[in-house]
Amino acid sequence: MIKDIQHEILKLKKEKDICILAHCYQSPDIIEIADFVGDSFALSVEASKVKNKTVIMCGVRFMAETVKILSPDKKVILSNPDAGCPMAEMMDKEVIAEVKQLYPDYTVVAYINTTSELKTVCDVCVTSSSALKICKKIENKNILFIPDCNLGDWIAKQLPEKNFKLLNGGCPTHAKFSDSDVIKAKKKHPDALFLVHPECKPEVVALADYVGSTTGIMNFAKESSAKEFIIGTENSIVTHLQLACPDKMFYPLSKDCICHNMKATTLVDVLNCCKGKFGEEITLDKDVFEGAKRCIDEMIRLG
Repeated sequence: MIKDIQHEILKLKKEKDICILAHCYQSPDIIEIADFVGDSFALSVEASKVKNKTVIMCGVRFMAETVKILSPDKKVILSNPDAGCPMAEMMDKEVIAEVKQLYPDYTVVAYINTTSELKTVCDVCVTSSSALKICKKIENKNILFIPDCNLGDWIAKQLPEKNFKLLNGGCPTHAKFSDSDVIKAKKKHPDALFLVHPECKPEVVALADYVGSTTGIMNFAKESSAKEFIIGTENSIVTHLQLACPDKMFYPLSKDCICHNMKATTLVDVLNCCKGKFGEEITLDKDVFEGAKRCIDEMIRLG
């Protein structure tokens, strides 16, 4: 059944000139039919390079918006219209505009996990893998980092020469982890290295053997000579690593680390997107497009 659906998707995407993007948190059956798999911004860059006129993003809304910004002439479809991101949606343009008035001499750095509308009032975007490099390059020593205070804290500790202002926001999925979860997991698997995403709480990150983006975690595990790993990010990464490296052991830090928005997309959703029966085409107002693009362009300029 799954193979039949996958075969039909592959047939349709070839017939209709469709490029399929899948974030790393998607299920294996979707990843198998994707043209590109990876972190959100890297997928947007790949989409901008292909000749396909239609792109389906198997991820969440802000990711599809970023694809549209980098590929304005392409038709961009969000595979499941209900797939949002609580972190991206927890701060809006009006609130941050007011905060900027309180800190007029601060450069506003927005994590890529924000809405396009919010990006219009920010100075530069960053990804989890580029945040340290870009914040270091910013000439201003004062940085207002939004929305993820955990990622911001991790960056701030590595750049003591900068003044960071953090707001109370972040990823509710990664925020579920506690240091007691880490202690328990390490006691259960004493030979395992602990790999963690910087969206986790500072006390969790402090116990890590490696801190990095989703792709960074996967690459580290694949290239490491170690044979056991505790994975401190969304649990789909445990599954993907188990399939990629069956000679190694991978353990979830917690069975509860599941992003329900990422799980909203199913293989049949992708099939129906290819048929033109499901999904949502992403459109952006001119002002939002231009403002968000400026923010993303500055990220590209800095690194």
